[in-house]
Amino acid sequence: MSLPITEQENSATAEIDRVSTLEAVRLINTEDKKVANAVEKVLPEIEAAIDKIVERLQNGGRLFYVGTGTSGRLGVLDASEIPPTFGVDYDIVQGVIAGGYDALYKATEASEDNRDAGAEDLKTRGLTATDAVVGIAASGRTPYTIGAVDHARKLGCFTACITCVPNSAITKCVDVTIAPVVGPEAITGSTRMKAGTAQKMILNMISTVAFIKLGYVKGNRMTNVRASNEKLKDRAVRILMAETGINDRSEAERLLKASNFSIREAADMLATGNR
Repeated sequence: MSLPITEQENSATAEIDRVSTLEAVRLINTEDKKVANAVEKVLPEIEAAIDKIVERLQNGGRLFYVGTGTSGRLGVLDASEIPPTFGVDYDIVQGVIAGGYDALYKATEASEDNRDAGAEDLKTRGLTATDAVVGIAASGRTPYTIGAVDHARKLGCFTACITCVPNSAITKCVDVTIAPVVGPEAITGSTRMKAGTAQKMILNMISTVAFIKLGYVKGNRMTNVRASNEKLKDRAVRILMAETGINDRSEAERLLKASNFSIREAADMLATGNR
């Protein structure tokens, strides 16, 4: 049986263990340069997935990322950053990883072999037909992730996958396949490298553009940011001043404090004269 491209050896880095430190990082950097080009080739598929996800979110659905190992960790990472960035509830975008949240900081790779567990973990989250599920699997053959998206599709969810192996098993179980071909890794089979970088780039696009389409960004500003620390409070002040034309920083700070640091509410207070 031929190996998937993510498991093949890379002739360009065959002697990476014998070169200088600088040459080793140059070799890795050269491989990394291929990632953005690979992602560019699947932009139409990313667009198709985003538009379907937005439809689900507009109608009260949720977005689930499902994966194992590095893929699962990247999904949880992206999901965890949505609430502070866009000011939405934590249940709107959820990351589901084989082995549970313990797998975020220690390897539980054996858990990825249980196909039924992927479906069961989504059932535990109360998955319904209104939701969207994105399976993330570098090789495209991970049983846990395949089981999850297969269950979701049969339930009536919109399903997509992010894999670096076209025509792999997971692509047969989803509505939209996103398959950037990044080639063999610098270290054979270490898909935390180019494959992981491609997955992260695509997840950034999916979540960011989805919430732009949902109205959580004005221009290129995070107008719904949750200002939960001093850095974000300072950013909120700057956004409010830019959006409303307020020149008095102290007045912008006062409005934000009065609105519990909600930029939208502060802007509404200013527009209605309820200051």
